[in-house]
Amino acid sequence: MTAARPQHAPLIQFAVVDDCLQVGGIPLTRLAQRVGQTPFYAYDRAAMTARVAELRQHLPPDVHLHYAMKANPMPAVVQHMATLVDGIDVASGGELRVALDTPMDPLHISFAGPGKSDADLSMAIAAGIVLNLESEGEMERAAAIGARLGVTPRVNVRVNPDFELKSSGMKMGGGPRQFGVDAERVPAMLDRIGALSLDFYGFHIFSGSQNLKVAALQEAHEKTLALAIRLAQSAPRPPRVVNIGGGFGIPYFPGEERLDLAQVGSNLAALLETARPPLQGARIVIELGRYLVGEAGVYVCRIVDRKESRGQVYLIADGGLHHHLSASGNFGQVIRKNYPVVIGNRVQGDAREKVSVVGPLCTPLDLLADGMELAHAQPGDLVAVLQSGAYGMTASPGAFLSQPAAVEVLV
Repeated sequence: MTAARPQHAPLIQFAVVDDCLQVGGIPLTRLAQRVGQTPFYAYDRAAMTARVAELRQHLPPDVHLHYAMKANPMPAVVQHMATLVDGIDVASGGELRVALDTPMDPLHISFAGPGKSDADLSMAIAAGIVLNLESEGEMERAAAIGARLGVTPRVNVRVNPDFELKSSGMKMGGGPRQFGVDAERVPAMLDRIGALSLDFYGFHIFSGSQNLKVAALQEAHEKTLALAIRLAQSAPRPPRVVNIGGGFGIPYFPGEERLDLAQVGSNLAALLETARPPLQGARIVIELGRYLVGEAGVYVCRIVDRKESRGQVYLIADGGLHHHLSASGNFGQVIRKNYPVVIGNRVQGDAREKVSVVGPLCTPLDLLADGMELAHAQPGDLVAVLQSGAYGMTASPGAFLSQPAAVEVLV
């Protein structure tokens, strides 16, 4: 007997009515008419609101929640998230401009990322946001720019910890990294900050992302708070902010299960009981991107042709890796696995078949579903790639082969 293939985790963020996917309460077929073209990304604001409410329910009540807008910088999405969260974290001058257009207080906007230009630093300092310093050189440049502008820069030190987030999809700390200042170098940097005209706010300690293991997150939280306590002893003043990063993952692939958020929250609450006194009231921040918006998005393209090649059925769509590099398997996957994909206007269908969904590009890498069981589909039907609210269009090579761009809508 052939072993059954592992299935994707239940995907319950979108309703299905009359076998048609609903996004924002709108049938996908009607939404495609409203958008006026395929391919497109659609983001469900109610799903984002519900995710933030779920986090508020399970995290300790005094933990501040920040949106890492690199996950999805669409201005309408950022505007919506700004009404739900306590802060926004940006990773470029372009993202900063979008964040400053929202109602968010600049004091609750922070700017991380290696290689900030002098123009980036000038804009951030003039805006009064908090800079996450990534190196000693960036510290010196920020102080000099602040002196020229007549503004005292607000700064965190981004720390490259001496540990990593185990089981994370992408490791951002531990070992040699381009991100942050090695933990053992931070005390000397803090001493220099005290001698410069810089307003020290606290620490940003980010060790990894896309983690579905409660035990790994618990260990990272424990080590992060211990590191912050140790470094605070060298700070020119008690830290006002300790950003412990994020790392909360969402299920993409067969066999993955949802993160037990209640357990993560209860573990963090217990850790904070011990950590709060030595941190002297510092605001604890969790910074999340993918976890806030990833499951709220869907990428939609239309089948333009159906063909068979030596016994294999191909559904050829008008969208592909140029819009959604992650779903094609070419953005961080070592072994390619299928994102959750459905035929959006016939989710179950009257008949099922094993097919591959490919895009219009002249490369075999342009693959949205490989040998996947889907409803029997024809040209004109809609392919919906779920879990597409994060690292979608802006993480993809949109100019590749000069194909038309996708559009984005918030519904």
